[in-house]
Amino acid sequence: MNSDAPEEGNAFWAQKSAIEQRYQAILDKATPHTKERWAFTGLVLVIYFIRVFIAQGWYIVTYALGIYLLNLFLAFLQPKIDPSLEMDMEADSVEEGGPVLPTRSDDEFRPFVRRLPEFKFWHSATRSIVIAFFCTLFRVFDIPVFWPILLVYFCILFTITMKRQIKHMIKYRYIPFNIGKKSYGGGNKSFS
Repeated sequence: MNSDAPEEGNAFWAQKSAIEQRYQAILDKATPHTKERWAFTGLVLVIYFIRVFIAQGWYIVTYALGIYLLNLFLAFLQPKIDPSLEMDMEADSVEEGGPVLPTRSDDEFRPFVRRLPEFKFWHSATRSIVIAFFCTLFRVFDIPVFWPILLVYFCILFTITMKRQIKHMIKYRYIPFNIGKKSYGGGNKSFS
């Protein structure tokens, strides 16, 4: 009987590995299809909102989902290297020894690199919506709350956060989208 236990454990890990490989293969096939992926996520989000609207509950779960999606969106909009920290470092170097001139050709221009890449943003957003939908299947997550207060608070939080982010983008002159940027060679016009 003891000899069966390790085989059952190995079978479990083999099955888990096979499922993970299938899941990764699906993600790999979906990677180049940006519009279709986001359309799927939008559809899942609409189904989730219909579920919450019809059931008249799970407002805390929806609020938590909204906060998480806002956090993901902000990470998607922000550059990987914060320009405000970079400017502080440059100011410190100027104080120490004078202005620093570019020494390499790549010092002058750096493309916009996101803190959260588009694919990871999509994957995390879709996964969080599915998890939130799963939570609506259990009454334990349906905490009674006056939903208009949560909605107003979320709208205020969204407005203040986006206003601060837009000011940061204007101050440090970076645009996280390809809108208005010159494109040569008929490249892909999706999110960078």
